[in-house]
Amino acid sequence: MKKFLLFILSYLLITGLFSQEKDTTFLLTDSSEGIVVQAFYSNTKWKDVPHAVTLLSEKKLQQFSPHSMVAVLNTVAGVRLEERSPASYRISIRGSLLRSPFGVRNIKVYWNDLPLSDGGGNTYLNLVELQNINTIEVLKGPSASVYGAGTAGVLLLKTNLPFSNSTKNTFNISVNTGSYNLFNEHVQWQHQQKKYSMQLQQSHTQAKGYREQSAVQKNVLQYNGNLLLGNHQLSIFSFYSNLYYQTPGGITEKQMIANPKLARQATATLPSAIQQQTAIYNTTFFTGINDNYTINQHLSTETSITSSITNFKNPFITNYEIRKEVNTGLRTKLIHQQKFSKVQLKNIVGFEWLHNSSKIDNYGNRNGVADTLQFKDVVKANQWFAFVQTQISFAKFIVSAGISFNEQLYKYKRVSSISFDNYLTASSKIIATPRVSLLYKINNQLSLYSIAAKGFSAPSLAEIRPSDGNFYSNLQAEYGWNFETGIKGNILKNTIQFDFAYYHFKLQNAIVRRNNNVGSEYFINAGSTLQQGFEATINAKIFERTKSFFTSLNVSNSYSYQPYIFKEYRIGNNNFSGNNLTGVPKQINVITCEVILKQNFYTNIIFNYTSAIALTDANDAFASDYRLLQIKSGYNFLINTTKLNVYFGVDNVLNELYSLGNDINAFGKRYFNPAPARNFFVGVKVGL
Repeated sequence: MKKFLLFILSYLLITGLFSQEKDTTFLLTDSSEGIVVQAFYSNTKWKDVPHAVTLLSEKKLQQFSPHSMVAVLNTVAGVRLEERSPASYRISIRGSLLRSPFGVRNIKVYWNDLPLSDGGGNTYLNLVELQNINTIEVLKGPSASVYGAGTAGVLLLKTNLPFSNSTKNTFNISVNTGSYNLFNEHVQWQHQQKKYSMQLQQSHTQAKGYREQSAVQKNVLQYNGNLLLGNHQLSIFSFYSNLYYQTPGGITEKQMIANPKLARQATATLPSAIQQQTAIYNTTFFTGINDNYTINQHLSTETSITSSITNFKNPFITNYEIRKEVNTGLRTKLIHQQKFSKVQLKNIVGFEWLHNSSKIDNYGNRNGVADTLQFKDVVKANQWFAFVQTQISFAKFIVSAGISFNEQLYKYKRVSSISFDNYLTASSKIIATPRVSLLYKINNQLSLYSIAAKGFSAPSLAEIRPSDGNFYSNLQAEYGWNFETGIKGNILKNTIQFDFAYYHFKLQNAIVRRNNNVGSEYFINAGSTLQQGFEATINAKIFERTKSFFTSLNVSNSYSYQPYIFKEYRIGNNNFSGNNLTGVPKQINVITCEVILKQNFYTNIIFNYTSAIALTDANDAFASDYRLLQIKSGYNFLINTTKLNVYFGVDNVLNELYSLGNDINAFGKRYFNPAPARNFFVGVKVGL
C-alpha cells in the first residue's frame, strides 16, 4: 500500500512539473453558490429549496469514469449505487436496498421530466449512457406529493439543449480503453438554431469483465430535439439501447477469498452459472414528447407522452425467462405563478399515469438454451397519481405544501393453464400522501428547513410476480412518515458550501426478499423498520489562483450515518426486531479531491470508506468494511480550435477485496459478488 501511495504522490509531482505555462482553459466550471435546481418545480437556488437535494453538475459527472455513474453517484450522502457485475446496477437512497435484489425499485427516475420508471415500478437505469447526461438531481426521502410512488427518493436526469441566435454545429468524440478488455467510444453531434436545436449521440461499450461469466456489451443511439412554435416549446427525446451482460451470480466467502474471479459454482442439485450461460438481454426503444405551453405570464402547462418497448431475456440457473413489455405514460400539469407585493405564489396541479403490459414466458434452461415451457403469464400494471402543490415565498420564509392521491393496480393471468379463466387482481387502494415543508432564510448565505412527508411504495411487478413464478396478490404497499430538518448554505465568501440533515423515517409493511431452496426469490411484508440518520456534505474551495502553479484545490466530503434497525419483524419463531437493517452500511464516508495545475493538468481523487453490512435479517453474516481509492488524471490542450482531453484512471488503487453488491438472505450463503481488483483505463476526448 505504501508503495502505491508513494507512486501516486510522485505521479502528481512529475506530471505537474511538465504542465505548460500557456493558458488553454476549457475545463467545465462549477459555481456551487449559483446552483439552480428543478426539484419540486422550484427553479430556484439550491440553498432555497426546502428539501434534501443534491445536484451533480456536468463537471462532477465527468470526475471519474466516462461511462459508469457508480463512482460519482456514490459521492452523494445517503446514496449507494452498486454494480454486482458490469451493467448490473442496483441503487438505494437512504437504505432502500432491502427490497432490491437487482435493478432500481422504490425510486422514481425522470429524464427531462419524462418518466423512465414504468407502471410496474421498475427502471432500467443501466440503459442510460452517462455521457448523454448533463446533470443529475438526487432527491432524498419520500417525494410522493409530486413524483408519486417511492419512499426512498427521486433521480432527475437532464440533458441540456439550448437554442442559439446563430447556426452552430459542434462535435465531440471520445474513446477509452482499459483493463479486462474494456473499450468504449462515444460520438455526439449538436446542431443549434434560433428556434430549433438537436443532439444525436451514439455509444458502444464492451468488456470481458473481471469475474467469470461477467462480459458486457452495450450499444446506445439517442436523439434529442427542441422546437419553438409560438408559445409552445416541443421537446422530443428518444433512444434505442441494446444491452447484453452476463450475470456471474453470488459466491460464498470461502470461495471469494480463494478465487474472487469465480462465477456461481455448481452444487449437488443445481448447475453453475457458466454451464447455464446466465445473462441478461435487454433491447429497449423509448420515446417521449413534451409540450411546454406558455398561456400568459401567470399560466403555463407542461404535458408529456411516453412509450417504450422492451424485449427481455434472462437465462437463469433454474429457468429461462423471455419477457416482452409495452409501456405507455401520460404526465400533465398546470402551473400558476403570481406575485403580490412581496409575496410570491406558485400553484401546480398535475396528473401522471403509467401502464405496463408484460408477457412473461418461463422455460427450462438447458445450458443457456430455452427448453420445455413451464408457464406463460400476462401481467398488466397501472400506476396513477394526481397531485397539487402550493408554494408561498414571503419575507425570509418559503412554505410549501402538497398532496397526491396514488394507486397501483395489477391484473394477472396464467394463459398456459386452462384453470385460469379470469384475471387475478391486486390493488394498493387509493393512498393519500401529503408533504409540508418550511424554509427560513437566516441570511443571504444560510437556510434552515424542516419537512414532514408521507411516502408509499407499492410492490413492483418483479415482487408481486417474482422469479418463483407465483402471483402474490396479498403483498401490501410500504408506507411511512418522514420527519426531517436541515441547514445548508455557503460561508466564508462562498468558499465553503455545506448541507447537514437529520431525518426520522418509520416504514410500515416493509417488503423484504426471501429465497427458496433452489435459489428462486419471493417477497414478504416484514413489519416495520426505523430508518433515522444523519447526512453531512461539505464542499470547500481551498484556494483558486489563476496565475499560480497550483491553480486550484477543491475538497469535498460526504458522510452518511445510517443506524437503521428492524422495529418489528417476526417470521414464525424467529424474532429479528432490533436487528440491523439488511444490506445497509451504518457509515459511509467519501472524500473527493480535485487538483488543477496551470489550468491544464488535473487530478481527481475519490476515497470511499464503507462500513460492514449485514447480509441476513438474522444478522448472522456480515460483509467486511472496505476502503476504495480511485484516481483520474488528465491534461487539456488546444490545437487551433480543437479541444483535446487526454486522461488516465486507476480504480481500486489499494487492491481491496470487496463486494460491490451483495446478495442478501442468499440461500447457501452465496452472498458475495466480488468487485474488480486494481484496474486501469485511459482515453481521449476531442471537441470540434
